[in-house]
Amino acid sequence: MKVKGILIVALLVAGLLVFASTYIVDETEQVVVTQFGKVVGQPKTKPGLYFKVPFIQLTTYFPKNLLEWDGDPGQIPTLDKTYIWVDTFARWKIVDPVVFFQTVNNTVRAMARLDDIIDPAVRNFITSYPLIEAVRRTNRVLDTYEIGLGQGSEKDLIDLRSKFRISTGREKITAGIRKQAQAKLTPFGIKIVDIKIKRINYVESVRKSVYNRMIAERKQIAAKFRSEGKGEAQKILGEKERDLKQIESQAYRRAQEIKGKADARTTKLYAQAYSVDPEFYSFIKSLEVYKSALDDKTSLVLSTQSDFLKYLQNYTK
Repeated sequence: MKVKGILIVALLVAGLLVFASTYIVDETEQVVVTQFGKVVGQPKTKPGLYFKVPFIQLTTYFPKNLLEWDGDPGQIPTLDKTYIWVDTFARWKIVDPVVFFQTVNNTVRAMARLDDIIDPAVRNFITSYPLIEAVRRTNRVLDTYEIGLGQGSEKDLIDLRSKFRISTGREKITAGIRKQAQAKLTPFGIKIVDIKIKRINYVESVRKSVYNRMIAERKQIAAKFRSEGKGEAQKILGEKERDLKQIESQAYRRAQEIKGKADARTTKLYAQAYSVDPEFYSFIKSLEVYKSALDDKTSLVLSTQSDFLKYLQNYTK
């Protein structure tokens, strides 16, 4: 029984020694091995199973993947004395774990170093350029401003374009911030992968006036469009009236042509009928006149020799 107990104790001690002497490095990790506070050997950056001296050597794990840094928005004046809020973010990683361990030692202190280095770099570059340089990245023509210009001269349009023309641009500014910050972060074993400006906004004191100006510009553009629309509507109405007059004129001419042809045919028929029996035609026409001109209230004083009553005279005879 004693031998069995000793064997179990030996196995436990051996297992403990094996457990204390091995460590695993994950794909997203890198390990620095230290002995009495000093770095031993090279850092382990590849995933796998590694060995160390138990209880004497210690392992410190650092992340190998990209890490986030999100700066606090700050009020910064530009070169043209415009106060804006600038919010930036960065992506960084530990490229030299030994130097990182010997300087900042952990990611919490590293984040503090990033705050101390990146924020001043952002402020230096923002204050060195006008606002338009931090906002725009290309010299693409701003159609909105051309519309707002309205009927201005070509010189005004050229001046407006030159006013919003950039020489550096947002991308070069962020590249400069990254370069300046990287020079100060290299001694800590840190590499800045990228720095971007998340948001730029006016401070509250000028934001309302800027919004009012933007609203006024949009109203001006809307008024211009409405005026052009009314002019186009009047043009369309004028063309409609012209086409309507033309159609009515053509229809009236066509109606008169048809009416003239009908009158000619009627006259021809009357003439043919008159030539067949002129006396009968004259008699019928006289009866029509009698019917329309004489009634029970009509009084006429005519000579007995009047042609108007010749058929009545012949009838009474």
